[in-house]
Amino acid sequence: MELQKIDQLSQAFRRAKARRVAWEPLWRDCYGFALPQRGHGLGAEFAPAARHADRLFDGTATDAVEQLAASLLAELLPPWSGWFGLRPGPDVPEADRGAAAERLEEIAARVQGHFDRSNFCVEIHQCFLDLATIGTAHLLLQETPPGSASAFRFTALPAAEICLEGDQNGQVRGHFRQSGLTLAGLRARFPDAVLPPRMEAEAAEQPDRSFEVVEAVHPEGQGFRYVAFLPGDAALCPLAEGWFDTAPFITFRWLKGAGELYGRSPVMSALPDIKTANKVVELILKNASIAVTGIWLADDDGVLNPANIRLVPGSIIPKAVGSAGLTPLQAPGRFDVSELVLDDLRGRIRHTLLADRLGPVSGPRMTATEVLERSAQTARLLGAVYGRLQAELLLPLVQRALGVLARRGDIPPIRVDGRTVEIDYRSPLARAQAREDVQNTLLWLDWVAKLGPEAAGTLDSRAAALWLGRTLGVPGELMRHDEGLPQALDPAWLLQAAAND
Repeated sequence: MELQKIDQLSQAFRRAKARRVAWEPLWRDCYGFALPQRGHGLGAEFAPAARHADRLFDGTATDAVEQLAASLLAELLPPWSGWFGLRPGPDVPEADRGAAAERLEEIAARVQGHFDRSNFCVEIHQCFLDLATIGTAHLLLQETPPGSASAFRFTALPAAEICLEGDQNGQVRGHFRQSGLTLAGLRARFPDAVLPPRMEAEAAEQPDRSFEVVEAVHPEGQGFRYVAFLPGDAALCPLAEGWFDTAPFITFRWLKGAGELYGRSPVMSALPDIKTANKVVELILKNASIAVTGIWLADDDGVLNPANIRLVPGSIIPKAVGSAGLTPLQAPGRFDVSELVLDDLRGRIRHTLLADRLGPVSGPRMTATEVLERSAQTARLLGAVYGRLQAELLLPLVQRALGVLARRGDIPPIRVDGRTVEIDYRSPLARAQAREDVQNTLLWLDWVAKLGPEAAGTLDSRAAALWLGRTLGVPGELMRHDEGLPQALDPAWLLQAAAND
């Protein structure tokens, strides 16, 4: 790569880092009050192994964030469950749809198996915690060495390591990952890189010193260019460079403002109430400590030494004859007003973080109508968020997984383009909308049957059965798409899908 392009990347990284700095104070507050154990890397007070919760007195927000992250995982990407499938697109000929559906089911099952055998559930849960707290999460999908149980290795990247590059509309165009590596780590990570001589001298004086390394991934042509470089030495050759068909970094947001590159979270909306509730609980604890130990008056008569007094049971405190000794000081009032506002604050916090609407059911049992109504309510609450996550998380995640397995030769080189191959989302949240569509269709079928033979003659029962099967996620091998023998398992359109894209 030309030295000028490396210098341009270094300047773009500095601009992206300056753009992120404006968000860091708000992220520190969100992490400090809602997810203190995840806030490392944004400042000295968030160093690893630090006591993050020293200034936290109320745990309502932390509990609500954990419940929201768990609900997102269960509703969008349930562990050990087929949360997505592949189906033929509208451009696939009708004669090939049966064999295509069966083949795509096999490919989807193979991809799902790699997800289940990887660390996906662990890392995506950490991403959902970041998503609920600061509104932006970053997931890295890498390919494992041959022979591993899964072809995927996931990493939930902290917000302090990622700087985003975007356009004026707030769309993410590139990623910069900033990390620190020792000299030995640099040589192990980039064995062919030419390192500057000064690093040898600095590493000899401080063997544990880490050097800043930036990895840039930005779109170029039909793929993504990868470049690793030292930002302080822009005149040097890059440490490494390569090419990706699909981006390894996946960034998704909870809520995006107009023109904003980083997302906004429900914790940001509830932050005033979170801070107020935290302060109220702190004052209650201080008032409780005063009520237990009390405040005392003592005459300085030369006998009583207040510095040596310990208020413990059985203690004897000397005093001069005729003096008052220790006298309790009466408090001017009681802090009972806190109870009037604390319940309201906690209720608003849980309401903003959806803990009271997406949490577990408190009753012992639910009727079928209550189950359907709860599913519909969940779909309404997460509808906007689910649409954004579908575009920024689910679709790039499946495309990246298909690209990795196709490069290894495990599956044919296909692309989810919406024409030949489509994603069939099968998460509980997606199934809620599918069930509503099925109920409307069944109601229409019932009314058509009651209208008489003439109306029933307009009904294509075979097409209706196929539509119900596709909507409910029935496996393709259980549905017959033609009257003849089954098609071959490798139709020509499947092998040419990547070339046609």
